[in-house]
Amino acid sequence: MSKLTIRPINTGFVTMIPKQYLYHHSTVAFYPNASDIEEEYPVYAYLVEGGDKLLLIDTGMAYTERASKYHHHGSRQPEGMSIVEQLEKIGYKPEDVDIVVFTHLHWDHCFYMEKFTNAEFYVNEKEYRFAMDPIPLYYKSYEAPQLGITRPFEGIEMNLVNGETEIMPGVRVFETPGHSVGHQAVEVDTACGKYICCGDAVFILDNLKPIPEIGYDITPPNRFSNIVETWKSIELIKERAESEDKILTCHDRSMLERVAKMPVFGVKPE
Repeated sequence: MSKLTIRPINTGFVTMIPKQYLYHHSTVAFYPNASDIEEEYPVYAYLVEGGDKLLLIDTGMAYTERASKYHHHGSRQPEGMSIVEQLEKIGYKPEDVDIVVFTHLHWDHCFYMEKFTNAEFYVNEKEYRFAMDPIPLYYKSYEAPQLGITRPFEGIEMNLVNGETEIMPGVRVFETPGHSVGHQAVEVDTACGKYICCGDAVFILDNLKPIPEIGYDITPPNRFSNIVETWKSIELIKERAESEDKILTCHDRSMLERVAKMPVFGVKPE
């Protein structure tokens, strides 16, 4: 039985307009309560404890000034919410982390990398290649040098993986492209079953819902690099997941309530 547990860590809040970002334009008629104004959504990273190595899934978002200036206006990282400060609250330092696995390299998933001086970093090879040379449309997402700033992963050695890969016993990645070119999800075995940390492959739980009226078996988002891959990746996550509550999103606001009730996932009740 696996001894691994998963601790969600909220690193701040990013602003998004649901009708423009979280729901494909073909689906908004079926979600009349979806807002057309900016709303705040959390930005979760996940700490995997209980193994021979301490593993972190994503490192979270940038500080407020950078997040709001270069990315989503109004996004913020309140005091005490950076990944470094959040780890300190639970008794860790960034140097304690042995492995960091990235779902992808967008700005809200890979900040403060330079603090993790003892960690090995893992990312999908296609994601890394594109992040190092994105098309102009994605300069901001990857904080490309053309903006006059230094991207979080500049000069940092990365382990590049392809396909389904075991990172350490009980933790594996599998490809879920579509949101980004080389997006991957992270699957973690725990005593309570298998959890999938899905990054931005599934923004919110509504993306998992079918819309029978138009023959959709999911509700695709409206932010993607490839809509066909996005669709297939959401279907794959639904297929692999033991249940919906085993899918851990980065941005769904329901995570705020779940974490308030259960700060660590995968702990088997006695």
